[in-house]
Amino acid sequence: MKKYILTRKVGRKKWAGCLLIIGLALVLLVRYSSVEKSNSIVEKSGSSEGESPQKQSAYGFFNDHPDINEGPKDVKLKPVELVTFKEKPRLIDVEGLNDLYCLSNFSREESKALLAWSKMRLLLSRSDGLNGTAEGVKEAAIAWKDLVSFIEKSKASQVETESDDCPYSVTAFNTATLRDGSNLRIPCGLVEDSSITVIGIPDAKQESFQIELVGSKLPEETNRPIVLNYNVILPGENLTKDPLITQNTWTNDSGWGKVEKCPDHGSTDMIKVDGLVKCNAKIFRNYIQEMANTTNPSDPKSTNVSNSSAYGAANYPFLEGNPFTATLWAGIEGFHMTVNGRHETSFAYREKLEPWLVSGVNVIGGVDTISILAKGLPVSNDLDLGYDVEHLKAPPTRKKRLVMLIGVFSTGNNFERRMALRKSWMQYEAVRSGEVAVRFFIGLDKNRQVNFELWKEAQAYGDIQLLPFVDYYGLLALKTIAICIMGVKILPAKYVMKTDDDAFVRIDEVLSSLKGKDPNGILYGGISFDSAPHRDKDNKWYISPEEYPPSSYPPWAHGPGYIISRDIAKFIVQGHQERELMLFKLEDVAVGIWVEEFRRKGDKVQYVDNERFYNAGCESGYILAHYQNPRMVLCLWEKLQKEHEPNCCE
Repeated sequence: MKKYILTRKVGRKKWAGCLLIIGLALVLLVRYSSVEKSNSIVEKSGSSEGESPQKQSAYGFFNDHPDINEGPKDVKLKPVELVTFKEKPRLIDVEGLNDLYCLSNFSREESKALLAWSKMRLLLSRSDGLNGTAEGVKEAAIAWKDLVSFIEKSKASQVETESDDCPYSVTAFNTATLRDGSNLRIPCGLVEDSSITVIGIPDAKQESFQIELVGSKLPEETNRPIVLNYNVILPGENLTKDPLITQNTWTNDSGWGKVEKCPDHGSTDMIKVDGLVKCNAKIFRNYIQEMANTTNPSDPKSTNVSNSSAYGAANYPFLEGNPFTATLWAGIEGFHMTVNGRHETSFAYREKLEPWLVSGVNVIGGVDTISILAKGLPVSNDLDLGYDVEHLKAPPTRKKRLVMLIGVFSTGNNFERRMALRKSWMQYEAVRSGEVAVRFFIGLDKNRQVNFELWKEAQAYGDIQLLPFVDYYGLLALKTIAICIMGVKILPAKYVMKTDDDAFVRIDEVLSSLKGKDPNGILYGGISFDSAPHRDKDNKWYISPEEYPPSSYPPWAHGPGYIISRDIAKFIVQGHQERELMLFKLEDVAVGIWVEEFRRKGDKVQYVDNERFYNAGCESGYILAHYQNPRMVLCLWEKLQKEHEPNCCE
């Protein structure tokens, strides 16, 4: 009846048109459904076992169209000026490099930890090397000779050579304040969430005191580098001086860095460190009226209290004769000081002055030190226990090409992070079957004990690649190239992925999303299509116009996790081998620059953006979750095993 009425209303011609429209809609629906079944690389397009299937977005549907070869259709790639060499970089002599390539005393099995190392010599000899390469190589050569000597000594004695442990905590109680102050040795450096607590009583007679985090001293250096100098200017016995906290660093090469003051009334620096302000303004509130109301005018001491000193000292955390508890802890981006339970200051890490370099704490000046406690320190694996070692070892890789090589950035003393990954997402069947290989890429430490523990770990698990330079932040791009070398020349793989040791990766979802896709010209991850160099010298990611003249970057994928196809990895390796690609210290941006060069050579590039690669934490439905500590990594794995859904732990 309805059909009859409709036919009468619209007429035969209009009815035929409706049928045609309905037919086309059905064709599109069938086409859409078939695409939805395939696992698209594009975001929100796929489901893993145990998940509710997610519908593919229109963006995903059209991006999957065969006519689209380059990037999402709705994203126009801006023209980007690339840096070109005025002249081809030369190969130069670098002090210490020859010492790093004396590898003849190691067995074939031992040398498996040095496979990428052996192919990086020319990269470290470039005249256009990254800033700090020469220093990183020179320091690595000293550390390497020391480590090799220690390993040989250990072999010769055929018993475990006596060495210091890497304990969870170290303490010094009732320390006497000497001329050079109280001190505490930190055996294996600091890691994220390590903390140092000092309990003391200020003595205003000496006007100030310092809490210093110091690094290891090389043989030719006159003094240890100061990773952080926390200097407290005391307000005086009668609050007659302006109280002040200053923070700074010092190295033999550069001397003192830029001082940061608290308070700094003229500062416009609003940059936060781990979300915390650099200076807690609350301690410098104006208590002049309060002081006036509570001070006896007839008291002769009150005449010595100026308005300016009262302004700063009324709520100052360090006062003459008042015991304090100050805790300095290492965050993701910098150090933070809490005094008597309240956050007071924050200080961003500076290049080549990072937490893992800390080898001791000095407390000097006008303070009677009661105790120093360092805890949350990196603890090396106790291999003698034998637990899970065989189960956690890197499985043999297949002789044919791998589906994927995953290179993980790590530092020497991040023992706990690596173990958490071995017990969690490195247990995916794709890894255990040898279809996917996971390797940690780690530069040398300046601390022999850390290097020796790292060497033992590498031999036990077979998943570590040591690199011939000290592990400075500014040299991370060299690690990226090392991963590409591994994925092209040593463990050939269809895809190469880079991630960090504080990231949780759902390998099943990554592999699922790559199936059925054109395996060429892929840059896949959380992609930034519109960004520019930071020109602020105080910014961690500062890039000078001399380093990178253009005003914008080409598209690049955020560093916590991204994937490139084999052809791009091969292009990167050959380009650096022939010294035709520029070196750039921001490793994720560097990959974007190299991919743009690949595109300009005439190759098609698929810039595949996926918002489920979370750079700053975890959200439900994640493919990759960043900033996950070892406890959270293990929790995420347990949730996946029990709930079969990618839900976050907190």
